[in-house]
Amino acid sequence: MNTLINMNPWSFLDEMLDIDSRALKTIRARAAGRFPPLNVMQDDDAVIVDVMLPGKTAKDVELTLEPQSVTIADRPPEQAQGESSGAQAQTEKREPAWRRRLELPFRVDQTRANAKFTNGILRIELPRAESTLTRRIAIEG
Repeated sequence: MNTLINMNPWSFLDEMLDIDSRALKTIRARAAGRFPPLNVMQDDDAVIVDVMLPGKTAKDVELTLEPQSVTIADRPPEQAQGESSGAQAQTEKREPAWRRRLELPFRVDQTRANAKFTNGILRIELPRAESTLTRRIAIEG
């Protein structure tokens, strides 16, 4: 058991409350700086997200796009569980060490969305769906 003087405040909270919930893990991860920094830029037509991931490659990141949100997560390596006689090793998928979900102010055109990984920066371009674009209507008369 940790002494009170040498104890991390988050482990102290864990021990006091005996909680291992996802929300507490998220708070701890934010406090420890485990989420990669990102910049979000928005204009009338799109949202652009730059995620700083030095030392990572495109294979290390998983990107999930929903109609009005995007989720960025690390892709944990699959761990071999063991081998049965003559069979291939069974794998167990582990939870990602970090995951960020961004809610967007509009619906995304998923067919035009794209992501590019360059020099440790993941740039995600999320264009607004045509049905949500503002347009002017000419008035006759």
